[in-house]
Amino acid sequence: MADRFFTVAEANALLPRMEETFRKADLLREEMAERVDRIKILDALWGEKIEDPSNPDRGEFLENRAQIRRIIGEIERLVDEGILAQGIRFPQGGLEHGLVDFPTRFEGRTVFLCWRRGEEEIRAWHEVDGGFAGRRPLTEEQASRMGGG
Repeated sequence: MADRFFTVAEANALLPRMEETFRKADLLREEMAERVDRIKILDALWGEKIEDPSNPDRGEFLENRAQIRRIIGEIERLVDEGILAQGIRFPQGGLEHGLVDFPTRFEGRTVFLCWRRGEEEIRAWHEVDGGFAGRRPLTEEQASRMGGG
């Protein structure tokens, strides 16, 4: 399942990097929203005629569309390099809700150390099939027994 298992200390050490990844993604998502809004305005003004080569706003439309594609690619790269390449799991809805899961071993099984953006340290964990709704508080005793293996 996981290629890497994290101790709580290792996961905590990566949290500043996770915050930075989410911050960069936020900026990209804001830029994309602005460009989507501009395309909606152009579409409301012109409809299908926006694609007409003689349309005076066609260039702006095409530029915004190209930039949206670029932004999507940058967000995917951020997630791939900043999260997934580290061996960290990015759950469904992770970008919108600021969630990542660090695989760890606990009592002979794989579980996830669960972190939500804004938390200063790892405070919860959940079973593989538990998801965010199955989060459990992380005790010091549990934390000392989680990690590789």
